Amino acid sequence: MKDIVKVFKALSDTTRLRILHLLEQTGELCVCDLKTVLECPQARISRHLAILKNAGFIDDRREGTWVLYSLTKAKGPIQPVVRKAFKQIVAVSPDFGDDKQRLRQALAQGRCKTFQVVHPRGLSKPAPR
Repeated sequence: MKDIVKVFKALSDTTRLRILHLLEQTGELCVCDLKTVLECPQARISRHLAILKNAGFIDDRREGTWVLYSLTKAKGPIQPVVRKAFKQIVAVSPDFGDDKQRLRQALAQGRCKTFQVVHPRGLSKPAPR
């Protein structure tokens, strides 16, 4: 029961839902990418990333001095069901459209230096999970 509560608490915040959506769209982002799209302070984004990581939704990896975040593979019996429902909700919800547009603009203007160092050729599709 504790795991179920942890999962739903992690999903109970707008910023965390937006982060999950953006990671689903791109595969991998750093904090500065999220900061640009979400228009939130770095400290706030980092706090939300820690909550999502603790709930098992995201992984991080170091690339030099940078940390890149991506969705984890769905674990246990709860995660796959919740992720499938989340994808279906996002698909029919207009609430994530602004983030999609800002993400497109950020990608068109060029990714942050972190992304350019890690993926010098860019990503044509989300990174494998």
